[in-house]
Amino acid sequence: MTLPRRSKIALAVGGVLVAVPAAALIALHFYDWNRARPWLNEKTSEAIGRPFAIRGNLALSWEKQIVPEKERGWRDWIPWPHLVARDVHIGNPAAMAAANPGLPADMASVSEFSFSLNPFALLEKTISIPVLRFEAPTVLLRRTGDGANNWTFDKKDKPSPWQLDLQRVVFNKGVVHYLDDVAKADATADIDTLNADPNYGVSWRLKGAWKGAPLSGHGKAGAVLSLQQQTTPYPIMADVNLGGTRIAVEGTLTKPTALAALDMKLHLSGASMARLYGLTGIVLPETPPFSTSGHLTATLGKDSGHYVYDQFTGKVGSSDIGGHLEYQQKKPRGYLSGKVSSKLLQFADLGPLIGADSNASKQARGLPAVQPANKVLPVEAFKTERWTSIDADVSFKADRIVREKQLPIANLYTEFHLKDGVLALTPLNFDWAGGKLHSNVKLDGSNTKVKDAIAAELKASARHLKLRDLFPALPDLKASVGEINGDASLSATGNSVATLLAKSNGEVKALINQGTISKLLLEQMGLNLGNVVLTKLLGDKQVKLHCMAADFKVTDGKAVARQFIVDTDDATIHVTGSIDLASEKLDLTMKPDSKGLRIITLRSPIYMTGTFKDPDISIDKKVLAMKAGGAIALAVAAAPVAALIPLVNTGPDQDSECAALLAQARVKPQAPPPGRKAK
Repeated sequence: MTLPRRSKIALAVGGVLVAVPAAALIALHFYDWNRARPWLNEKTSEAIGRPFAIRGNLALSWEKQIVPEKERGWRDWIPWPHLVARDVHIGNPAAMAAANPGLPADMASVSEFSFSLNPFALLEKTISIPVLRFEAPTVLLRRTGDGANNWTFDKKDKPSPWQLDLQRVVFNKGVVHYLDDVAKADATADIDTLNADPNYGVSWRLKGAWKGAPLSGHGKAGAVLSLQQQTTPYPIMADVNLGGTRIAVEGTLTKPTALAALDMKLHLSGASMARLYGLTGIVLPETPPFSTSGHLTATLGKDSGHYVYDQFTGKVGSSDIGGHLEYQQKKPRGYLSGKVSSKLLQFADLGPLIGADSNASKQARGLPAVQPANKVLPVEAFKTERWTSIDADVSFKADRIVREKQLPIANLYTEFHLKDGVLALTPLNFDWAGGKLHSNVKLDGSNTKVKDAIAAELKASARHLKLRDLFPALPDLKASVGEINGDASLSATGNSVATLLAKSNGEVKALINQGTISKLLLEQMGLNLGNVVLTKLLGDKQVKLHCMAADFKVTDGKAVARQFIVDTDDATIHVTGSIDLASEKLDLTMKPDSKGLRIITLRSPIYMTGTFKDPDISIDKKVLAMKAGGAIALAVAAAPVAALIPLVNTGPDQDSECAALLAQARVKPQAPPPGRKAK
């Protein structure tokens, strides 16, 4: 049967249309793709702006896609090309390689990568890859001191009309090495794909160093391609230890490639909160070992961010803490605000804030043991260079404060205000010994007035402090009543508590008016041995206290007693001398004058000398010997009772100058500006 000419032409055209793709498929299948490697390497290198090379075998096969039979269409019968390339390398940018001769040649290498390509998507200028597999990938992420890095690829002036649709990335036994001269980081992470985990797609284990501190950790993260999701939160879990500080997080990131938001549980612990500065850039005080757990959320932008650490609880030393903190990225510096509270605060846990803890505690916080063995005042320097990195307004409240030797302090409340490197504790108030102490502290660490030192100012007032509560460890004061009021105004320059007090200037005043005090205490101070014995036998009694007035002038760290008198019905005690805050030495003399008849009075000056660390209290032995000698001489020439005459003191019967002293003590103390001496 002879076909019409039109039918023959149609069959010929159809045959060609079928034969050409068939021939092409056969050619592609049997073609040795290794011959195309030089061309592929060259074109890829031009596209990414750095060396690219496939050094191993390059093969193309055809694979049929696995699709459920009910969903299978005519396209699913057509096999897809599957490319396998072995020993693939991507080099570092040429400029970086030239500037760093020791830099490894490769930024990344992989023993094998493979993928299938959807041929129908090519008709829509889309490169659609369902799964991209890497075997044993190795990646080096490098940033040099000038800020240049090897992970930023050059952008082309004209955007490509082609789009990439990469649905999944799978890699096995990968290694990522991060080397950063800016952050002083050198860390390596071993990564692997998780196939059976319903929540996470990648596991990792980390080790190395960050800013000289050892770094280790492990964790999980979502699938690699989930990083491109713009709406679905990206899961992450990590537990990292950096130089003894542990950071554990579990939660999600929104838009992870742009870090748009965070929502996670956060646990922090370490030797001191100050160690967090290197991680967060937030200035926190020196503390004992701490641990906190709370809820961290954040909204992030290109040049801004708002972090909220909410409902956190934890421990600092043996003290509990909790509260709410917020941090905002601002120009020229960040801003920290919030409220922190403690129900039970151990007094010893406050020591590291001013360096007043032991050398062993300092070493535990990662600081050198700088405190001399013979010094009491802390010499640990404040890190004022960090104060200009942040502004802050944070309040702190402690309901109860406990000390080993029960010091009755409660209801501590202070507000930390840090602005332009100037730290102000306004107010710093607490209940103390049945009374209240109100104070304001200003520490100027901006280095604008005094280089490498703090310009400090202190104003404090104590009201209604109870004697028996002030010294609870002294059993002889259990029956004592009476209230102490005091005021202090000091200014100084220095970089530690010790240097500030050593250079301090100002005044300190205290007074007691119309109270009572333990008779036994006064008798012991006056060495009235007979009355001490009787008091011990018959019990302590109360003595009316007319007044106590103390007025110290402080110049260059030396506090000189201008007036210091205690006046009661039974005795008047005069205190003279000075306290040297620079050398930590005492030089005080107490002269008790008893009023009325005493059975046996060895009245003589009492000297308080020595250092703060090792004070010494002694009696004027010459005066004591003269009185004792007089008693012995009379005992030889007269009756035994006559021998007691030199040891009997009737004391002055006139009133002391209480009114004048109290009037003077009530004048508010003054302090000159930091760096000037008191007049």
